[in-house]
Amino acid sequence: MYIPAHFEVSDSAEKFSFIEENAFGQLVSTVRGRLFATNMPFLVSSDKTRLLGHIARQNPQHSELAGQEVLVTLQGPHDYISPSWYSTPGVPTWNYQALHLYGKCTLFDDPARLKELVDTLTHKYEAGFEDPWMPDYKSSMLGAIVGVEIAISEVQCKFKLSQNRSLQDRQQVIDQLEAIGSTDLAKVMKRHS
Repeated sequence: MYIPAHFEVSDSAEKFSFIEENAFGQLVSTVRGRLFATNMPFLVSSDKTRLLGHIARQNPQHSELAGQEVLVTLQGPHDYISPSWYSTPGVPTWNYQALHLYGKCTLFDDPARLKELVDTLTHKYEAGFEDPWMPDYKSSMLGAIVGVEIAISEVQCKFKLSQNRSLQDRQQVIDQLEAIGSTDLAKVMKRHS
């Protein structure tokens, strides 16, 4: 990913915090010589060396994943930024957060390990509900998925949040984003100002 120095995130803790908060992304590999992507949620291992998820067994991507170096892309809040929001001249642009993760992929289909993965994903995403659903499904359903484990080799992270603009311009962008309802991006910009 192209990352100008003023947009680069180099702090490892910040990168992994971003992954935890924005863990739905794209798994990109090749299938029969063409790029192929699957949209899916991911989990980071406790030691932050692996990314885990699962795909449908019927998904053709799983047939060639084992041993491939793959790319996972994640993004946070994003929106269009009008040059009319600046005090000084500018051009139309887009503010966003993006993370690219590279690593070697392995697959697994051990039912106990798949159950642990599905249960962990379920607990993570059900935790915010008042009455969370507890994992309750036929174990035979696990045969319809394949576990994906990516040994992380590189993490690139870019937060393009108007850092190249004056404080006044950044505040005006935040104000305009709030006015149009893009509050998540405005909050991120405030946190990184």
